[in-house]
Amino acid sequence: MSKPRVAIFDFACCEGCQLQIVNLEEDILKLIDVVDVVEWREAMSEQSHEYDIAIIEGSITREEDAKRLEVIRSRAKILIALGACATIGGVNKIKNNFDSNEVRECVYGEDGQMPHLNTYNTKAIDEVVEVDFKIHGCPIEGSEFAQVIRSLLVGKAPFVPDYPVCVECKARETICRYEYNEICLGPITRAGCNAPCPTAGWRCFGCRGLVDNPNVDAAKEVMDTYGLTVDDLKQKMVLFNTK
Repeated sequence: MSKPRVAIFDFACCEGCQLQIVNLEEDILKLIDVVDVVEWREAMSEQSHEYDIAIIEGSITREEDAKRLEVIRSRAKILIALGACATIGGVNKIKNNFDSNEVRECVYGEDGQMPHLNTYNTKAIDEVVEVDFKIHGCPIEGSEFAQVIRSLLVGKAPFVPDYPVCVECKARETICRYEYNEICLGPITRAGCNAPCPTAGWRCFGCRGLVDNPNVDAAKEVMDTYGLTVDDLKQKMVLFNTK
């Protein structure tokens, strides 16, 4: 039986999630044994128009990129969005809060009018094409990536948590960041990362996106308990959860 052909593509991103794949070290060697990587700009020069699984890192910010993504989608049996930029638009979506012409001028000055910088509002991958599976995070968790790929290879639906990061914090007996007068997005952010930020002394920044049905009442109760407001919470959501 032939191995599933896998291609990895990137759009607007820092490519940090692809580095997490490389960082799998021995695990990536095991994965390569059971798949045929036919295109991956960061790791090989070969290209291919034939693949079964397409893995996409990055958000879509230009019309030509949207068209390229549509071609990739048409060729792939399965399309996976990799990391926050692909799954929710990531930090790139912050620019959607501003006039695009002002953004280009602020960043590039007079060069901002050059044709290749003619971008539009940032979009997550599923705002352009259908996405079959998402691997969340900024960057992704390597172990989660391996779990998703292994599940797909044996015909199982990958497990993606739909409960908040707070569950993982409690499991690790991590002291709540609200006790340190920080506004943490753990109550409304999708788990699956094993809460590394709160455990290391940082609040949750929401890089995995919101749970499907966030418990808004519980989040409001937390804010009330610590003398904060919903607006305080919304201000912290801008980094990774701009629409």
